[in-house]
Amino acid sequence: MSAQVRAGYKQTEVGVIPAEWEVATFAHLFEFRNGVNADKASYGQGVRFINVLEPITHSHIYGPEITGQVTLPEAVANSYAVRRGDVLFNRTSETQDEVGLAATYLGNERVVFGGFVIRGRPTDQSLDPIYSGYALRAPTIRSQIIPMGQGAIRANIGQQNLVIAPVPPITEQRAIAAALSDVDALLSGLNRLIAKKRDLKQAAMQQLLTGQTRLPGFSGEWEVKQLGDVAYIKTGKRNNEDKIEDGVYPFFVRSENVERINSYSYDCEAILVPGEGRIGDIFHYINGRFDVHQRVYAITQFKPGISAKFIHLYMAMNFGGWAMQNTVKATVDFLRLPTFQTFETRVPPTKDEQSAIAAVLSDMDAELSALVARRDKTRDLKQAMMQELLTGRIRLV
Repeated sequence: MSAQVRAGYKQTEVGVIPAEWEVATFAHLFEFRNGVNADKASYGQGVRFINVLEPITHSHIYGPEITGQVTLPEAVANSYAVRRGDVLFNRTSETQDEVGLAATYLGNERVVFGGFVIRGRPTDQSLDPIYSGYALRAPTIRSQIIPMGQGAIRANIGQQNLVIAPVPPITEQRAIAAALSDVDALLSGLNRLIAKKRDLKQAAMQQLLTGQTRLPGFSGEWEVKQLGDVAYIKTGKRNNEDKIEDGVYPFFVRSENVERINSYSYDCEAILVPGEGRIGDIFHYINGRFDVHQRVYAITQFKPGISAKFIHLYMAMNFGGWAMQNTVKATVDFLRLPTFQTFETRVPPTKDEQSAIAAVLSDMDAELSALVARRDKTRDLKQAMMQELLTGRIRLV
C-alpha cells in the first residue's frame, strides 16, 4: 500500500508536488536546436560564442564571462543566436555527471551557441528565466537526464518526452528564484572576499618571508642555511594499506588529504612533504603523534634557533621551483633526499622573529580557513534549499 499523500499535494511522475503545480515535458516547454559547428580557425573575432563547458559551469550566464568568439555569416549568426531566457544544455562532457547540465542566458549581448551545446527556447511564458536556471539543475531533472548518456542526449533531450519537469505557478517561481539568488549573491561575495584574502596573504608572504618587510622590533642580517643543516630528513616506513578509516593518529600520505592510522612513529614537530606525485605542491605541518608513508619525507629535529613553522611557510613559497629543477624523471616524478638536504633557506637571525612572522601568516591562514568553511557551509545550505524549494516541500507563497 502506497504512503498517503498529505493534504495540498499530489502524486505525479516526478514525485509528490503541491496540488497547484503542473508537470510538463521538455518537448512541451522548449523548442530545441543543436548548435552551429563553427570553424575553429575563425575563433578570436566576430560574434561571441558559447561552446562546451566553460560558460555553463553555473546556472546562469550573463555574457561578460563568455570569452570565445567566432566569425559567421550574418544569416547564420541570427539563426543560432541566443536570447534572454534561452536555456543552454551541455551536449557532451568528459564526465557523465556533467552531460546535460543547463544554464539560462540572462544577458543582453549578441551571442551564438556552438555544436557542443543544445539550445532550448521556451515555447511560452510559463517559466521565469531566473527560476529555470536553478530548476533545470535540480536532482529531479538531473536524475532523468544523466542516465541518457552522451549519445542519447543528442537525440532525445528535446525530441521525445523523456524528461518531465514540475512547474510551479509563475509567482512561486519568482519567489524561489529570489531566495536562491540571495544565497548566490552571498556565495559570490564570499568567493570575492576569499580571493582578496588569498592575494593579501601571498603579498604578505612575499614581503615577510624574504625580509623585504620587517616586523617592528626586529633587525639584523638574515642567514642562508641548507635544510639538511637545520633539520633531520627521512622518509616514512608505512604503506597505504596501513591506513585505518577511524584511526587514532594522523597518517601523512602522498596527498593533501591526511589519512588516519592506529600507530605512530613520530611524536614531535614536523614538516611532511610527498616525495612523488604533485612535486613541490603539498606541505603539511604537525606537532604531535603521527605516522608517515614511505614515499613522504618527514622533516624533524629542528636545530635550536630554528622555527619549524617558519621553515614550513618558507618551503611552501620556495621549494616547488627548486624541486622541479631537481626532480628525477621517471614514470612518476620523484625527489631524492639530497634535493631536500641542499635546499637553501633564508632565515631571520632569531627564532623570535621567525616565530613572529609565522604567527602573522598563520593568523591570515586561520581567517582564510574560516571564510572557506563559511562558503562551503553556505553552498551546502543552497543545495538543501534547492532540494526543498524545487520539489515544493517548503513553500514561499
